[in-house]
Amino acid sequence: MVGLATAWFLQEAGVEVTVLDREGVAAGASWGNAGWLTPGLATPLPEPAVLKYGVRAVLSPASPVYVPPTASPRLLKFLTRFARNSTAGRWKTAMESLVPINRQALDAFDFLAKAGVEAQTHEAKSFLAAYRTVEERSVLLEEIEAIHAAGQGIEFEAISGDDARAIEPSLSDEIGAAIRLHGQRFINPGAYVKLLADSVIARGGQIISGVVVKDIVDEIRGVRLVTGDGETDPFDAVVMATGAWLGDLARQFGVRTVVQAGRGYSFSVPMAHVPAGPVYFPAQRIACTPLGDRLRVAGMMEFRKPEAKLDPRRIDAIVEAARPLLRDADLDARTFEWVGPRPCTPDGLPLIGATASPRVFAAGGHGMWGITLGPITGQLLAETITTGRAPEELRPFNPLR
Repeated sequence: MVGLATAWFLQEAGVEVTVLDREGVAAGASWGNAGWLTPGLATPLPEPAVLKYGVRAVLSPASPVYVPPTASPRLLKFLTRFARNSTAGRWKTAMESLVPINRQALDAFDFLAKAGVEAQTHEAKSFLAAYRTVEERSVLLEEIEAIHAAGQGIEFEAISGDDARAIEPSLSDEIGAAIRLHGQRFINPGAYVKLLADSVIARGGQIISGVVVKDIVDEIRGVRLVTGDGETDPFDAVVMATGAWLGDLARQFGVRTVVQAGRGYSFSVPMAHVPAGPVYFPAQRIACTPLGDRLRVAGMMEFRKPEAKLDPRRIDAIVEAARPLLRDADLDARTFEWVGPRPCTPDGLPLIGATASPRVFAAGGHGMWGITLGPITGQLLAETITTGRAPEELRPFNPLR
């Protein structure tokens, strides 16, 4: 999403673009995620609640946040910095940095639609965060208060479990309290990104799939990319939108922030009644999204190598956590089991802008919010590249910080 959105907005400014893709359009983290467009909830991943899990919890494959016992030195470095940023004060500072870009996130989707991108966003007529108890619900209510204190608005109402079931019969009797969010949207992420790619091609762009960029060579006559097939001709500028692999290429251009894969899992299930909008179980960290006649169930944060194989224990953990909370969901008839690497940074802020080279740019590290913030990232980065001036909204996301 981030790379294609940047390419699209560069085209809007009259720039010719070529996209080199590791596997194929929407083959990575842009395919199987929950597809939420929720700028009201786009918050920094390092938060005080994360520290409450404890070492024993994060080492369990059933934990919503999982760290393998054989963590590498690089991962331990990331986790140490992540923990340092998981304080109330640092969360507030990071949240205030996200507010200006969050406010423009949905407008960027609307711009794409008005300009002819055929992909649609769907209004979340109901968006429920559901809990077993009123006490559990207090965690998100406190976070919403903190979001408001940081200057970001989000409309909501606290409702009972019975009221939640009246809105969404798919919720089980286990649900005793909920929060209904307003003004949010959702998409089918894989379908949306493919249509965005179609628009880039229709506007004269070239997308080359199955290419792994191994090195970037910045020299007087331009920027060349080294791939498994050799070297490309020089480009005027290069944008690294390589997700969880961003650090591999960016380090030589002064980007020292570790980008760690925070892998998420998902699958789809048939239901007797598919919800009209997203359903979130925050205590279990499970996100559900209606996609046609099926429900996509997603969750987990697994700090592992981005290319590691799918761990079936993580799918089982989501199934067992969701089973008592959903009514008439055939979790044993699940399909499209998937894992994708979210690119996470230790401070919870993305890396967007010029690197030590004025011709090499970074666009990544959005954590769980690459879908929500992808188009506005592309719009603001394209402005940076074509004018030489970075918008104020991007200042906190300096890749060289």
